[in-house]
Amino acid sequence: MIALALRLPALAATLLVGVGLASPISAQQQAPKAATGHASRAAVTATKYMAAAANPLATEAGRAILRAGGSAVDAAVAIQLVLNLVEPQSSGIGGGAFIVHYAAAAKKLTTYDGRETAPAAATPERFLGADGKPLRFIEAVVGGRSVGVPGTLRVLEMAHKAHGKLPWAQLLEPAITLAENGFPMPARLHNLLKGEKELGKFEPAKSYFYNADGSPKAIGETMVNKPFAEVLRQVARAGADAFYTGEIGRDIVATIRNAPANPGDLTEADLAGYRPRERDPVCGPYRIYVICGMGPPSSGALTVLQILGVLAEFDMGKLKPDSAAAAHLFAEAGRIAYADRGLYMADGDFVNVPVRGLIDPGYLKSRARLVDPAKAMGKASPGEPPFRQGGLWGQNDSLELPSTSHISVIDGAGNALAMTTTIEDGFGARLMVRGFLLNNELTDFAFTPVENGKPVANRIEPGKRPRSSMAPTIVFDRDGKLVMTVGSPGGSAIINYVAKALVGVLDWNLDIQQAIDLPNLGSRGGATELEKGTPAEGLKAPLEAIGHEVRVLDFTSGLQGIVVTPTGLVGGADPRREGVALGD
Repeated sequence: MIALALRLPALAATLLVGVGLASPISAQQQAPKAATGHASRAAVTATKYMAAAANPLATEAGRAILRAGGSAVDAAVAIQLVLNLVEPQSSGIGGGAFIVHYAAAAKKLTTYDGRETAPAAATPERFLGADGKPLRFIEAVVGGRSVGVPGTLRVLEMAHKAHGKLPWAQLLEPAITLAENGFPMPARLHNLLKGEKELGKFEPAKSYFYNADGSPKAIGETMVNKPFAEVLRQVARAGADAFYTGEIGRDIVATIRNAPANPGDLTEADLAGYRPRERDPVCGPYRIYVICGMGPPSSGALTVLQILGVLAEFDMGKLKPDSAAAAHLFAEAGRIAYADRGLYMADGDFVNVPVRGLIDPGYLKSRARLVDPAKAMGKASPGEPPFRQGGLWGQNDSLELPSTSHISVIDGAGNALAMTTTIEDGFGARLMVRGFLLNNELTDFAFTPVENGKPVANRIEPGKRPRSSMAPTIVFDRDGKLVMTVGSPGGSAIINYVAKALVGVLDWNLDIQQAIDLPNLGSRGGATELEKGTPAEGLKAPLEAIGHEVRVLDFTSGLQGIVVTPTGLVGGADPRREGVALGD
């Protein structure tokens, strides 16, 4: 039996019994070159600590905190608040987050749930029209009706109280300085504003992001956000309570309830009553490794573990990363896993999610037998995992669009963090209050509450947290030693992005940057999807020849990751976005 020094759930230790051994991660700087359709960049190395985030200013804020002796959580707080400025379309204090944290001295893994909640007045029919049919997505998103109670500040505060080293107020200083003195308009934000149809209809977002003629402010133009600086000053003095109660809370509620489009019903009591949750991590084996992440209401860790559980029955290490054979197996594993995701996964406080059964080794072996290495299976049906409530749920129709952001940090004491954070759709509900955007997280619930006479697990209910695909992930070796922290934005495709990076590092011995660079591909239960403009497009014909329905599309992942090697830390950031890894 493989011994685990780490205090992981007993389930993970049980799952590792009998797993075959492979070579652990070695000096990855000598790994083979990965096939990619993007501008190549070298992995970043460090010996003390490292942070990786979606914008250089945010990553630099995190590194500055680490240099000052801060913890991984301290760095993440600073990074998140700067991201609220430089990447406001993706995350911020108007949204929610999941944090997976490893405390090195205690050898303890903890997960923190800062997912948004539905207001007390929410009903399962929230996104049905007068005709009883689901609204179009954009009709549901824009305005106050889609806004859930934000969780980001509360969950950061919870994690900081448990694992922070520096004073809370010090962590907010980088963002306050940038908000007060200004920062250059990022190219990615500018380009997204050019294609955005709704944000410019509403003040104060219109005046902040756009010129008088309706064009987005230019790349490099100085952006100043004094209202956000004042919010952070109040939060620095009084903690998260300053956001959830008092004048800031009243302004949030008023903005939602008086929205010019689709006014919402969130109340001051909903906001004041929000609480993050510390939850048990979800862990399972892959080869000689233990993969850990966030449990329900996230579907990320469960679905990633299901994909890996199916792939574990095949020798992925012998396949080339750019081969049709590897793409076939990866897509088939995803097709199987996403089928279970659609039926079983939702907020575990409201439904009985069969967590143990979904990653049961025997169950995953049986699911892997559905995969024919020489022929596509077509559509996969949900399985019947053990420990489930049989026949209870209807299939879920909820959408998850590719916004979001990810932060990975390893500090000087060896503590590690993976945090995925979001306001859901790009620019959220398109409502701005005091310099930050509000989420549209309630559209992550199923619009159709009942399917074929059965309630949908991910239907809207008061106080419930919508299902998410966010998959912040931490990996350990067979002895419980830290190996890797990784995650990505990207809506429902997050799961495939993270699984790709894990296979790249753990099976193909790529360094983390090479694994991130690999073309994105897979199945989310439907067609096999290949990333446009990459070598993956060349796999279309051979995959179609064995029965795959293939779609070629843009797949803008935003992976950030850090790997621990015998020579130090190796970090990578997705070339599809603006992210960087920095360390010392």
